[in-house]
Amino acid sequence: MLGIMSEAPVEQSSATLKALSNPLRRKILHHLGVHGPGNSTTIGRAVGESTGTTSYHLRLLADAGLIAEAREHAKGRERWWRLIRADRRMPDLSTLSEADRAAAEALQEVRFDEDLELLGAAFDRIGDSEGWTQGSRGGGHMTLDEMRRFHDEYVKLLQRFAHGPEDAPPGARPVIVRWYAAPDPRA
Repeated sequence: MLGIMSEAPVEQSSATLKALSNPLRRKILHHLGVHGPGNSTTIGRAVGESTGTTSYHLRLLADAGLIAEAREHAKGRERWWRLIRADRRMPDLSTLSEADRAAAEALQEVRFDEDLELLGAAFDRIGDSEGWTQGSRGGGHMTLDEMRRFHDEYVKLLQRFAHGPEDAPPGARPVIVRWYAAPDPRA
């Protein structure tokens, strides 16, 4: 899916949480992550929106630090945008204001629903995946510190293998990778 390029984790700010709360902005980010840089016209066409609407949302995403201008693609006055690839982590909810906490919880719920939809669609076509669908299940007992270290190692592994569209080797395809860890609610 979207390659993670930054080495250090970036905690999502209030502006980032607000920017990500909009479904169109998430579509724009997904498009940039899969297809690489684009301008408001090409992105608008891809997500089914007008250039004006797309331009507005691109500016908000840039203000939130999620995208940046791709000046090397611009011709004349047109602005091209690229995804800023980063290990973006949800802040500790207990440290957030009430409004930011509500935004973070709503965003987590939307992302989880999107992930379930993607997983369902992937498994509907598992017979056509030609080996591209991989998975495993696991569990065990961990301390909070061990779980955090496990997550850090997972991110490093993803950084090692994931590419963006601009540097993907021949034969690479966009893939989705999700990892969740939480205390077992049945225990």
